[in-house]
Amino acid sequence: MSLTEKPQSSPERKAYYEKIAKQDFSALWNVLSDIITPTPRSACQPHLWDFAAARALLLEAGDLITAKEAERRVLILENPGLRGQSRITTSLYAGLQLVMPGEVAPAHRHSQSALRFVMDGGGACTAVNGERTIMQEGDFVITPPWAWHDHGNESDKPMIWMDGLDIPMVSFYDASFAEGLNEDMQAITKPTGDSLARYGANMLPVDFEKRGLASPIFNYPYERTREALEIMRQRDEWDPCHGLKMRYVNPVDGGFAMPTIAPFVQLLPKGFKTASYRSTDATVFSVVEGTGRTTIDGKTFEWKPKDIFVVPSWQEVVHEADADAVLFSYSDRVAQQKLGIWREARSA
Repeated sequence: MSLTEKPQSSPERKAYYEKIAKQDFSALWNVLSDIITPTPRSACQPHLWDFAAARALLLEAGDLITAKEAERRVLILENPGLRGQSRITTSLYAGLQLVMPGEVAPAHRHSQSALRFVMDGGGACTAVNGERTIMQEGDFVITPPWAWHDHGNESDKPMIWMDGLDIPMVSFYDASFAEGLNEDMQAITKPTGDSLARYGANMLPVDFEKRGLASPIFNYPYERTREALEIMRQRDEWDPCHGLKMRYVNPVDGGFAMPTIAPFVQLLPKGFKTASYRSTDATVFSVVEGTGRTTIDGKTFEWKPKDIFVVPSWQEVVHEADADAVLFSYSDRVAQQKLGIWREARSA
């Protein structure tokens, strides 16, 4: 017998299993091949969400319910293999949030870490622990665990961003807490841009004391990210599996920007086709710029700006760019690496 085989059944064995079940036991040998698998096995499926279709549905929801009544007006991106579980991967959540002009999504806080990746519109704001930031397309914004946060839209256009949270992870540990502020908007105690100036210029206050595990920067502007990618491309040093791929970091220790979610951004030049790659961290991708396609375990998905797609754990992925492309992505790699279970396989 091996890890892929199960013992044969017999009347005597069946009677024994029924006997031990009455005393809340079960036989490991009957389930061993299901719970310790030779390679990752997941119900998560590769899938792509068309942003134009999603935007139309969100705007329809905008006519049905206010941001305040909904608390958060969000359409969950449900993985087809995980329906009804509010998951885009086994360990991560994703949703598209809409805030209409003049609206406020009320202040609250929760145990879960959250990221916002701005998809459509500009000029809306998010406030986190007393500081407000103005969000533009392509910005990556962090809400640390148990941080007060609210969202407002003072622009004249709808604002849409992708929410990424570690809800399934926190639920797995039965560690979820949440509360509202009973005010739509929190008090602003810091000037806009304070955290980026204080922590994002290769400096830290002389008496800085680390509080929490998330980056003290909570808005990583796309303008700066894009400029960095463009300068680095001049070296013409392309990773065969990723093109030019960077990770967002915590300037305090150089680690990932979030304790449970690993955010990335990558540039694929026109005509670039990656070598086949697989890793244990199922990954959510959002197309910032460009057009192209991604093949996941033999199934090809054509993408364009603002589309979202997901690559399950340990499935081979190949990206191909028809025009210069920028992809934002996030996964649970940081958590897997801390646990010592992350693995990758490259074909080049």
